[in-house]
Amino acid sequence: MASSIDREADVVVVGGGIAGLITARELSRTGLSVIVLEARDRLGGRVFTDRRLGRDLEIGGNWLHWVQPHAWAEVTRYGLGVTRGPRPEEAYWLAGDQLRRGTLEEFMRLIDPGMRRLLADTMRFIPRPDAPTAAPELAEADRYSVQEKLDELQLSVEEYHANEAAWVGHFNAPLTDGAFSSALRWTAATAGSWHLMHEASAVFRLAEGTQALVAAIAADTAADIRTGAEVRRIEHQPDGARVHLADGQTVAAGRVVLTLPMNILGDLDVSPPLNEGKLAASREKTASRGTKVWIRVRGPIRPFFAYSRGAEPLSVVRTEYIGDDDAVLVGFGADSTRLDVTDRDAVQRALAVWRDDLEVLEVTGHDWMSDPYSRETWLMNRPGQVTRYLAAQQAPEGVLHFAGSDIANLWAGFIDGAIETGLRAAREITGALRTAHFRTAAPVGTST
Repeated sequence: MASSIDREADVVVVGGGIAGLITARELSRTGLSVIVLEARDRLGGRVFTDRRLGRDLEIGGNWLHWVQPHAWAEVTRYGLGVTRGPRPEEAYWLAGDQLRRGTLEEFMRLIDPGMRRLLADTMRFIPRPDAPTAAPELAEADRYSVQEKLDELQLSVEEYHANEAAWVGHFNAPLTDGAFSSALRWTAATAGSWHLMHEASAVFRLAEGTQALVAAIAADTAADIRTGAEVRRIEHQPDGARVHLADGQTVAAGRVVLTLPMNILGDLDVSPPLNEGKLAASREKTASRGTKVWIRVRGPIRPFFAYSRGAEPLSVVRTEYIGDDDAVLVGFGADSTRLDVTDRDAVQRALAVWRDDLEVLEVTGHDWMSDPYSRETWLMNRPGQVTRYLAAQQAPEGVLHFAGSDIANLWAGFIDGAIETGLRAAREITGALRTAHFRTAAPVGTST
């Protein structure tokens, strides 16, 4: 195996997203030689800032908050500016087939009773969000979907559709597929406050885009970062691993860190195979299969927020940028197959659920579900997955270690979760190498 040839690096990191870059930064600072292999022609993974519609748009991951400790530490480390979109002056929502119009505050008051009832036992199920599966009570809650728990509340039609749309926006998935435990985990991370959870997941963003964070981390590592380097096969033994690339190259290393999203990890050819928990989770897939679309409309308009229901192509739309003669909106839907984010007319029809007075000029987005290097949006588990698989997903396997927002403890699915797991993987490797060094060191008092 790897010990029979000269190793090219101490550690190979597969994936150049936030988790991989954090891992590489931390390990290279200890003096280890690190190679990062990223299949795409850019870094960032599901974090992707691109110049479109006349603005720098977050095509992938977007928002962060000071209650996300790992992300905020990086914001502070690199002196990154934080901003937010315009405050909504109007809100739209549905009551059955009737359109309601008011303020965002009125909408939040509408959903507050249902949110409080749904999440009342959050801190009993997850008293420590940094150890999400520690309480045995979680196993019972993890059996249910959000849809099942929402139906139990027997809300009025208006309250039901409003709460449903809010959760579809969070889950980026049909609520029949989304685990109730995912709603609990997000809310536990904000000490049980659904208001703070909502703010932490959908308001504040980096002033220069998430790509500024990616660039800062990449510039702060001595690792050899290679893009366009798709990994096809990994062979590993107790003393090292070989990483085989699509172009025929092979890289040998003492340790390997895999940061692939849950939905594609099981597709990688690994020998010996990964544990069954990792493979089963990958076969089942995450719940999230939705869409994110950016929409430029003719202006001027007043900034607004709109919620519909899970059955619509777009469940949530909000204003993110206001110009003199245009505005840019961001929208989310539960199922990416219901809306082509490059079809202006289709998006125009989807907006008409609330606003038939808006003229759509341009649209853009990225089909993350069809992207071969993701096959998912952000993590939202299916019922039972957290209690069945999370420990196995996080566990090292010999010289293989694992990172990525999908397997975070605290803010899974967020930038914060990617940072958390990158730090954890780096700590595991340095600890393992330190232990190995002590075991092979000569006993005190003996000659060498």
